[in-house]
Amino acid sequence: VTTWACSIHEIVCHRIAVVAADCRFRLASERWIPRSARILGMQPIPLQAQTAPPIAVRRKAVGVAWCAIIIATVFAGRHANATDTTTPQVRITTDRGAFVIELDRERAPLTVENFLAYVRAGHYSNTLFPRVIANFVIQGGGVKPDYTAKPAHKPIANESGHGLRNLRGTVGLARAMAPHTGDAQFYVNIVDNAELDPLANRWGYAVFGRVVEGMEVVDRISNVPTGTNAALSQDAPLVPVIIEKAELVEPVAASPTSN
Repeated sequence: VTTWACSIHEIVCHRIAVVAADCRFRLASERWIPRSARILGMQPIPLQAQTAPPIAVRRKAVGVAWCAIIIATVFAGRHANATDTTTPQVRITTDRGAFVIELDRERAPLTVENFLAYVRAGHYSNTLFPRVIANFVIQGGGVKPDYTAKPAHKPIANESGHGLRNLRGTVGLARAMAPHTGDAQFYVNIVDNAELDPLANRWGYAVFGRVVEGMEVVDRISNVPTGTNAALSQDAPLVPVIIEKAELVEPVAASPTSN
């Protein structure tokens, strides 16, 4: 019953979030942004503006967005209360050391649940950080040691409009050119990367957590020698950086106090 309920919850939240995200973004920019607008790699390209829709359409979109936000919040809240805390932690163990990510379920509920689903399934075990760029980001979680893609679930809606910024040590959801294409791969910001944040006329990259322990390990990985290999034309570590496992960090129980 629990598995069935969680599946229904994920499907409903995914559909609701897509509608809400599109409506909020279009209304905030006062432009009708085409779904085909793209952002390549991790270098945002400004979207092409088009004629604004009639006022009736915008008002209808406002109503749909607010309803979607309310419903998604209720579902996310109930699911969070039934399972983990609002700030669960995940330890990423690599062959260069380990670091701990604190997730922000309150600000990025869909992205956090998506990430936790991959963690619980053991998806990140024996994957790589195939993209390492000093003074920018390290990216991993979706490529096997032979540089083939590891199968992932369906992409989720882009939650980059939640107010969390791409600052040093924050963790975001990597994606392809289109805004709603993030699935399993994540990245850690080595420096403040304001160019990855959303603007009124541009989708950003959704931050969903921050490194709270082991940032020195992240920095160490970001400085490994990189170049080309048979699979990648640039930014590939010359010696592969392997994610050995990702696991939930169990909260420490409070010590009983004596009267």
